[in-house]
Amino acid sequence: MTEEQPGPGPRFDTSVASIARIYDYWLGGKDNFKVDREAAEEMIQAFPGIVAGVRMNRAFLGRAIHYLTADAGIRQFLDIGTGLPSANNTHEVAQRAAPDSRIVYVDNDPIVLSHAKALLTSTPEGACAYIDADLRNAGQIVKEAAGTLDFSRPVAVCLIMVLQFIPDEDDPWQITRTLMDAVPSGSYLVVAHPANDVDVVVAPALRQLSTRMGGTRALPRSRPEVMRFFEGLEMVEPGLAQLHRWRPGAGVDTGKNLAAYGGVGRKP
Repeated sequence: MTEEQPGPGPRFDTSVASIARIYDYWLGGKDNFKVDREAAEEMIQAFPGIVAGVRMNRAFLGRAIHYLTADAGIRQFLDIGTGLPSANNTHEVAQRAAPDSRIVYVDNDPIVLSHAKALLTSTPEGACAYIDADLRNAGQIVKEAAGTLDFSRPVAVCLIMVLQFIPDEDDPWQITRTLMDAVPSGSYLVVAHPANDVDVVVAPALRQLSTRMGGTRALPRSRPEVMRFFEGLEMVEPGLAQLHRWRPGAGVDTGKNLAAYGGVGRKP
């Protein structure tokens, strides 16, 4: 990506860092601008473990989606806070195990949606759709997603590293309940969220990052606070765990702590 504004289509503000483009930089991608790279490097200086954490988060997503598709029989996914395309996107993992899987991606960053529509293409048997919406507008998301997903059948709602951008006063727990109320029994919730009770440098590092994103706040939470997102759900073993300790493969758990939690819960 060049530092210039793209041509026809959405206009991108390259003067303010974007969390999607920052994540892209941490993952080794090229879809980022100078302001994103500077913010990303500042975060690395403040919290050196961030790059490993972001990559562990991506690996957690892959393991969770594979479990839901291959073991739990889920064929529908609502992925909110998509981020820029990378390796092993939700539909790629799901459709490798079940080509008829249907995925709706949701984001409110125009550059994410532009890239998603161009690069995240479905198998012929399945489907991919894209919604421009903020997580706070859960009703809108459900309504638009119903054009692709059948809400009379189980859906996996994926909230991967997005809930930290919803402050307590906007009640992210109620937003999550609204989404889960819209899906039937047998549906699942997947959450990954930064932790403030594992490494003390995380909270101030995220506050510093927030200043580079035009004031968009990123709020890490404690394990009990993250568990609240799963109220009323049956946790899949091993429950809420540090990301690299959720059904890890060989060599995934290095023995070091990771300041992020992940879990999967089933709606009874």
